[in-house]
Amino acid sequence: MARKRVYEIAREAGLSSAEVLEKLKAAGIEVKGALSGVDTEAAASALAGGKEPAAPSAPAPGAKAKKKQGGAGKAAKKAAPGAAAKPRGEAKAAPAKKAEEKPAPAKKKRRQRPAAQRQGKGHGKGRFVIIDSGPAKHRGFAPTGRARPRRAKHKAHKKEAAAVEAEAAPAAAAAVSDKPVKIDAGATVKDLSAAIGVSTSEIIKRLMGYGEMVTITQSLSDEAITTVCEDLGREVEIAHVEQEEEEAITDRPEDLKPKPPVVTIMGHVDHGKTSLLDAIRETEVTATEAGGITQHIGAYQVEHEGKRITFIDTPGHEAFTAMRARGARVTDVAVLVVAADDGVMPQTLEALDHCKAANVPVVVAVNKIDKPEANPERVRQELSERGMVPEEWGGDVIFNDVSAKKKQGLEDLLETILLVAEIQELKANPDAPASGVVIESKLDPGRGVVATVLIGRGTLHIGDAIVAGEAAGKVKAMSDFKGRALKEAGPAVPVEILGFDTVPQAGEFCKVVEDERRARAIASRRAERIKAEMLAKRRALTLDDVMARIKEGEVKDLNLIIKADVAGTVEALEESLKRIQHEEVKVNIIHTGVGAIKESDVMLAAASQAIILGFNVRPNSAAKTIADMEGVDVRTYSVIYKVTEDVEAALKGMLAPKFVEEELGEAEIRKTFKASKLGTIAGCYVTRGKVTRNAQVRVVREGTIVHEGKLASLKRFKEDAREVEEGYECGILLEDFNDIKEGDVLEFYETKEVAPS
Repeated sequence: MARKRVYEIAREAGLSSAEVLEKLKAAGIEVKGALSGVDTEAAASALAGGKEPAAPSAPAPGAKAKKKQGGAGKAAKKAAPGAAAKPRGEAKAAPAKKAEEKPAPAKKKRRQRPAAQRQGKGHGKGRFVIIDSGPAKHRGFAPTGRARPRRAKHKAHKKEAAAVEAEAAPAAAAAVSDKPVKIDAGATVKDLSAAIGVSTSEIIKRLMGYGEMVTITQSLSDEAITTVCEDLGREVEIAHVEQEEEEAITDRPEDLKPKPPVVTIMGHVDHGKTSLLDAIRETEVTATEAGGITQHIGAYQVEHEGKRITFIDTPGHEAFTAMRARGARVTDVAVLVVAADDGVMPQTLEALDHCKAANVPVVVAVNKIDKPEANPERVRQELSERGMVPEEWGGDVIFNDVSAKKKQGLEDLLETILLVAEIQELKANPDAPASGVVIESKLDPGRGVVATVLIGRGTLHIGDAIVAGEAAGKVKAMSDFKGRALKEAGPAVPVEILGFDTVPQAGEFCKVVEDERRARAIASRRAERIKAEMLAKRRALTLDDVMARIKEGEVKDLNLIIKADVAGTVEALEESLKRIQHEEVKVNIIHTGVGAIKESDVMLAAASQAIILGFNVRPNSAAKTIADMEGVDVRTYSVIYKVTEDVEAALKGMLAPKFVEEELGEAEIRKTFKASKLGTIAGCYVTRGKVTRNAQVRVVREGTIVHEGKLASLKRFKEDAREVEEGYECGILLEDFNDIKEGDVLEFYETKEVAPS
C-alpha cells in the first residue's frame, strides 16, 4: 500500500494542508501534522467522501436560500415604503403631542419661581426642585437680592464638577469590584486607591498595621499591593513592563505576501552550531569568537534554489538562556544541532523546551558525523525518549545527518528547512508600518547605538521614527549583515539600525510610529513605568533584617558592576551571577551598562566598595587613573564562563593558581605607514611605562578592544630595539593584524603565574 505525506496529497488535490487534515480527521484517520504519512487509498476515499456531501450540496441550498431571500427582499422593498412611512409618521406625531402638552406646565414653573422670590417666602419653599443631588450638594447660593459674579460662579462650578468626579471615581471602581482590577507594577498609593475604589487613608492605615510607613505618592511593591487588596476583598492583577504584549494586528488576506522563513540554530555549547552556519554561508564567524564559542546572537541571510532563508545563531553556553528563549520566540523553524559524538546534553534539552513552548516546528541536525566516534543512532534514541521520534522510526520529526567540517548533508538540510517552511505557508504584509524585534544591541565607539532588528511585518525605511522600549529615535542608516547600506528592509530581513538615542534592551518589540515626538513620548512613558517598578523593589533596612543578620552572623555583600559590549551579554552575565549561592557572601549587582568602563563607573565602585567586571570592554585612561588612585578592582574578560568561575571561586575561597596580567605600558599611534611586504607599521609615542619586544599587545579603539596579539617587530629609528621607555617614539609592527588607525591605543602586558592570596 502506497503512502504519501499530507502536504503532498494537499498539493495534488489543490487544497491547503489544513483542509486535508480536517477531512482526514473527520474520516477517522489519525494524523499529527502535514508531515505525517497517510495511505493513499484511505486518503482518496476520505477526500471523495468529504466532497460529495460537503462541497457540492452545501453551496446549492445556500444559493437557493440566497435567491429566496432575494425574492423576499424585493417583496419587502415594495411593501417597505408604506409600512415604513406609518411608524415614522407615528413616531413624529407622538413627540408633537408631548410637545403640545409640556410647554404649559414648564412656563408656569418659570413664572412661579420669580413670584415666590418676590413674595419673600425664603429660599426653600418656593425654590426650583433639583432631582440630581450631586450638583445640588455643591451648588452655593447668595442671599436674596445679591447676585453672584458670573466669573466666580463659573470657577466654582468647575471646582465642584472636579470634586464630584473625584468622589464618583472610587464609587464606580467599587461597583465593578467583582472583576479583577488590572494595575501597573510600582503603582503609588494614589493609583491603587483610584483602581480599587478605597480611600488613600484606608490603604495607608492598612499598611501601617503591617509596619509599612508610606506616603500617598510612594511606589508600592507587588507584595504590598497584593496584601492590601486581599485584606479589602479585592482581586487585582499586577501588570509588569516585561510581561506586556503588543496588540495583535490582523491583516487582510489580500495584503499578505510570502516571506522568507526565519530559522534559529539552537543546541548545546560546542556542538557545531556556528560552524554549521559558517559552512552554509561559507564564512568563518567562529574564528572571531573568544574561546571558539558564540557569545552574541547573529542574524544572517542565505539563498537556496532561488529562495531566501534568514538564519539566527544563538549561543549554546548555559549562561545565555534568555538569548535562546528570545531566538525561539521570533523564529518560524528551529534547527536543533546535536553532536553525534556527544549526544543529548543539558542545553539541548533546554533549547528543545524553548521550541515546544513557542510551538515551533523542529528539524534535528546530527552534526560531526565525520568523526570516528560518531554515533547518530544514539542521538535518535535519546531524543525519541523525550518525544522526538524520527520520521524513519514512524514519527514526524525529520533528522538530517550533516558534517559542518566536511560540508556533508548541507543540501538535504536546506531542502528540509524549505519544505517545513512551505507547509506553514508563511506570509506577512510588506505595505504596513514596520515592526519587529531587537535581536541584539550595542554601543559602537564610532557609530553610536547600533541595534540589530529582525523585521516581522511591514517595510522599514530610512527616516522612519521608531521606538523600542525605553529607546526612541529616527532611522539614520541601515545595513545588512554584510555591512551593505540599505534604503528599505521588508519582512524577515535582519538589519543593523543607527539612530536610537539609547541602547534598547535585547528582545524589545520595535515599531514605527507617526513621528519622533510620538516615539519619545512612548519611550518616556515606558521609562517612567520601569523607574516606578525599580523604586518599588528597593526596600529600606528594617528591624527584622537587623535581627536576622545578628542571628545568622554578619552576611557580607559582594557588590558588582557589570559592563559589556552588547546588551544581551549584560543580561546573560547578570542572570548567571544571580544564580550563585554562598552561605556567607551575597552577590549584589548594583549597576549594569553597555560600553567602555568610564570614570562614573569607577567612582560608583569606590563609593559602594564594588568590583567592576568588564566583558569585551576596557577602561579608558581617565577611568584607569581613578581606579589606581581609589584602589578599585577592575577585571576584564573575553569568555563568559571565566567570569562566573572567578566569582564562584572568590566566594568559596578556592582560587587556584592562575595567570594574571602585568601591565608594562601604553603607546599611542600617531602615524601609520604602509609597507608592501610587511603590512601597516604604527608610528607610536610611548605615553606610559615601557614597550618590550616580547610583550603581548592589545589594540584599544575608543574604549573597545579591537585586537589582541603579539608584536612582530619593535624598532627605534632603523635599529631593532629590545625595549622603548616612556617619552620616546618607536615603530611597531603587529603580528597578523594591519587594521590600525591613528589615535588607537596599544596596551602592552605580560602574563605571569601567581599563587592566590
